[in-house]
Amino acid sequence: MNKHITIIGSGFSALSAACYLASYGNQVTIFEKNKTIGGRARQLKRDGFTFDIGPTWYWMPDVFERFFADFGTHPSAFYELEKLNPAYSVYFNENDYITIEDTLEKIYKTFEKEEAGSSKKLKTFMATAQTNYDVAIKDLVYRPGVSPLELITPVTIKKINQFFSTIKKDVRKEFKNERLAKILEFPVLFLGAKPDNTPSFYSFMNYADFGIGTFHPKGGMFQVILAMKSLAENLGVVIKTENSVDKIIVDKGKATGIISNGTVYHSDIVLSGADYHHTETLMDPIHRQYSERYWAKKVFAPSSLLFYVGFDKKLKNVNHHTLFFDVDFDTHAKAIYDQPHWPKDPLFYASFPSLTDNSSAPEHHEAGIFLIPLAPGLNDTQELRNIYFDKIITRFEHLTSQDVKKNIIFKESFCVNDFVKDYNSYKGNAYGMANTLLQTAFLRPKLKSKKVDHLYFTGQLTVPGPGVPPSLISGKLVAELIKKHHAN
Repeated sequence: MNKHITIIGSGFSALSAACYLASYGNQVTIFEKNKTIGGRARQLKRDGFTFDIGPTWYWMPDVFERFFADFGTHPSAFYELEKLNPAYSVYFNENDYITIEDTLEKIYKTFEKEEAGSSKKLKTFMATAQTNYDVAIKDLVYRPGVSPLELITPVTIKKINQFFSTIKKDVRKEFKNERLAKILEFPVLFLGAKPDNTPSFYSFMNYADFGIGTFHPKGGMFQVILAMKSLAENLGVVIKTENSVDKIIVDKGKATGIISNGTVYHSDIVLSGADYHHTETLMDPIHRQYSERYWAKKVFAPSSLLFYVGFDKKLKNVNHHTLFFDVDFDTHAKAIYDQPHWPKDPLFYASFPSLTDNSSAPEHHEAGIFLIPLAPGLNDTQELRNIYFDKIITRFEHLTSQDVKKNIIFKESFCVNDFVKDYNSYKGNAYGMANTLLQTAFLRPKLKSKKVDHLYFTGQLTVPGPGVPPSLISGKLVAELIKKHHAN
């Protein structure tokens, strides 16, 4: 191949695709609307503190290794990875929490201590989760979602029932202890859907959690973006920041370039790693595959209200990743998926990277990232942000038995309006389209446009789905598809 390829966006999927396409001999240029690359995985620096704006969990290290191995290298050539112990803790009440450690054996003991006999059930559950991981992450997710036949293999035929049961049903059938059930249902939230709407087969997320563990790249997730940037530029990729794309040029049914900042850039192929819905609005309606009605009917993963907080002291009774499940999950889930509204009592998550990584905060200080999952499309005001910050910080103080409000140096927030402004995100969603049964593989928006030749898509609204590892894979899938269709 020797094509001029334009890529819109510079998130994980776009950078991944850029690396593969450049390695095939193409001339690749990335156009990024923001000042810095990384898409949702950008970085915030303030007063000696460093925060990942977006993803904070590093799961499935094997997927990252597979990506870098495709270019003859390894993550360790670019960044230092530390396995977290504990991986995370989950609060249920004041000073009442369960800690998930770094090996399955330790986790079995934790379960057994919580509920006699549960470790045996967990071993059975994890055995299935591991085989599902081997099938899904090592094979199925590396298929381009072109045909339903991709999902039919001798192994998946044996597991067919797992596509028609749900995570919640499977977990609740075996685990009567509410706290353990919640912990087992938690990983599928990364897929953007409720446990009672997520096929059992997705228990592979539990293996990613308990079986492989949680890691932290020193310097934060942005180090992965910088590693991919370095790899891309070494392969000849040109990256243009502060270059918003205003239009995709379509001539006689074929994408022939873009207009960015008023300048026309011609190319043989256009690939968008930006929001799928937004990308289609860059063309006349006749060229769009999916109607507004189509998008409105889809199940979207949540948006988020995020706070980046600098504390002038070290915090206690928390881990690098800490979940707060002291309120009813089902009530909060209804506020996200069933009747979208601001939840009265939200669950929330907090990350304190400075507990692991000294580069995250000045000495004797703490960097805190707080996240509340929300329905996309909600009314987002500064007043609401302030109300919800006070809600969760008050609960945080109570649950962890410490005063922190007076130790806040600053806080910055990021919510629905920012997802729309910075990423052109549909309804301000944070994680893309949920991986429900009817939104899996070939049932997701396509990598290749059905209406415009030489136009392709990658990222969390297409195959294989939301999350950082799937985004890396999405970039590979679309690059291979482009290579297949444009070999000459």
